[in-house]
Amino acid sequence: MKNELIITPKTKVLQVIEAYPQLEEVLIGYVPAFVKLKNPILRKTVARIATLQQAAAIGNVKVEDLINKLRAEVGQDLFTQNENNMYTTEKPEWFDQSLIAGELDARPMLAAGEHPVNQVLADLKSLESGKIYKLSAPFLPAPLIDKASSLNFRHWVSKEDDGSFTIYFTNL
Repeated sequence: MKNELIITPKTKVLQVIEAYPQLEEVLIGYVPAFVKLKNPILRKTVARIATLQQAAAIGNVKVEDLINKLRAEVGQDLFTQNENNMYTTEKPEWFDQSLIAGELDARPMLAAGEHPVNQVLADLKSLESGKIYKLSAPFLPAPLIDKASSLNFRHWVSKEDDGSFTIYFTNL
């Protein structure tokens, strides 16, 4: 059998749709926000680095459900995992509106086909200790949050009424 890729939460979205092209439509059907995978720029950037676990967070679905939907389509055994939410969604004690020292609304950049990751990381690296950075995005930027966390930034994700997200970062 040609497709030996086992689908796990750590599998990259692009790996899945390259190994199993039929799963692109399954992904889009399961989480309509994934229609963005058809955008060649997002496909080359986000889909290449985002894991299925991150994609599930972006789509606001359980990672186990997403993995099992994909596995069922390609005849793989079902996946079980005791998953806890890896993103902070409760307002943290460190949050104080008056400490916001920088912000970026990524929506115009993304709409223009640009990727805000480098801008955000540069902004975070220059953030004064104890201050807060505010990022607005049309979807949960899970790979960016993971990268910031690896650089010892704390975060708080707030889902807005319009479906967009505001993510606050601090380097306490």
